[in-house]
Amino acid sequence: MKDTRIRQVLARRVWDSRGRPTVEAEVTLGDGALGRAIVPAGASTGTREALELRDGGSAFGGLDVQRALAHVQGEIAAALAGCDAADQAALDRCLIALDGTPDKTRLGANATLAVSLAAAHAAAASAGLPLYRWLGSTLGGGPATLLPMPQIQIFGGGAHAGRRVDIQDFMVVCPGATSFAQALEWTAEVYRCAGLGMRRRGPLHGVADEGGWWPDFDTNEQALQALVAAIEEAGFAPGAQVAIALDVAASEFGRDGRYRLGLEGRELDADGLIELLLRWIERYPIVSIEDPLAEDDLDGFARFTRAAGRRVQVVGDDLLVSQAARVQEAAAAGAANCVLLKPNQRGTLTETLDAWRAAQAAGYAGIVSARSGETEDTSIVHLAIGWGVGQLKVGAFARGERMAKWNEALRIEQRLGAAARFAGAAAFGHSR
Repeated sequence: MKDTRIRQVLARRVWDSRGRPTVEAEVTLGDGALGRAIVPAGASTGTREALELRDGGSAFGGLDVQRALAHVQGEIAAALAGCDAADQAALDRCLIALDGTPDKTRLGANATLAVSLAAAHAAAASAGLPLYRWLGSTLGGGPATLLPMPQIQIFGGGAHAGRRVDIQDFMVVCPGATSFAQALEWTAEVYRCAGLGMRRRGPLHGVADEGGWWPDFDTNEQALQALVAAIEEAGFAPGAQVAIALDVAASEFGRDGRYRLGLEGRELDADGLIELLLRWIERYPIVSIEDPLAEDDLDGFARFTRAAGRRVQVVGDDLLVSQAARVQEAAAAGAANCVLLKPNQRGTLTETLDAWRAAQAAGYAGIVSARSGETEDTSIVHLAIGWGVGQLKVGAFARGERMAKWNEALRIEQRLGAAARFAGAAAFGHSR
């Protein structure tokens, strides 16, 4: 009989893709099984996200994580000693109760999530299973054979690229692909052609936070035009084979129903922004739009969903912050038809899964997402496959912290062999 009781919890400061401190936790079980996990950090964050605990002060611009590390190695380690890592729900309930606040403001979501994820890795190791199979068998994810449709950034903008353009992510998806591997192959060609196109236009400014090409455009729409051109230059049919997904991240430039497009020097109300996005949907092969309105504009979000939700996937990120209650509220208002799932927005695996279950009950699609400040940790790939979430968004087709995740999904697809199923275009909520 395996001893899955927690014997030791350790924490260490490691570094993310922006060279900033972050938390890694390591959990060891009674039978010697070990799991570790690293927590990422976002740049564009919703106000209702669980708190990422930072130290303040002068070290590393106030971003050090010594307090969070102390929480992990102090009271979290003491509270979890002897707990069964194989019972993820009970372990996470213990973490939630120990923190005692709605948004992890005492211990920090970076502390609690690191331990929650590390414990899952340890339990999977004890069972001799990869994490995606462990999650599928123990948390109700099902057979864990569905490979998600990748959403991959080609141009970065907004908070990820010095606000050179207002729209945060210009991404591609591959509805015509028949496997995860083929979707990556096609995206690699589009990414390469997009870079060549920027080089021909003039100065190539390198890459943004998530590895997408740093924008060099005069208007937001020029990025859409350049993306379509890159799809065509790569030899694919726009829309049928390779389509466009946007993360508007409207909370970054909108407040109180007003939206300031800094690149173009104009301000729009909610109806004006909705009209602009609807025009783009008509002109370009867009199949998914994330955060088209700000997090404080539920009514605008609902109006956009009514206008566009049958044609495109409408994704809630800042609006929903991976929270089951927020998903239920949005569904009641008719806002969005897809939830973005970011575990560090909540602070435990169980709470993130609760949001996915609420989304499924509402008929929403789902996307498991990385953050702009990432690491080599590949846990979210296993979450997407283990829970049967049909889409995965981890950034661009460049930089090691991104490619680690795409490559992990490739390994899983190969390991699954004939049992592997690719989500394909059916992953998008509007096409179900």
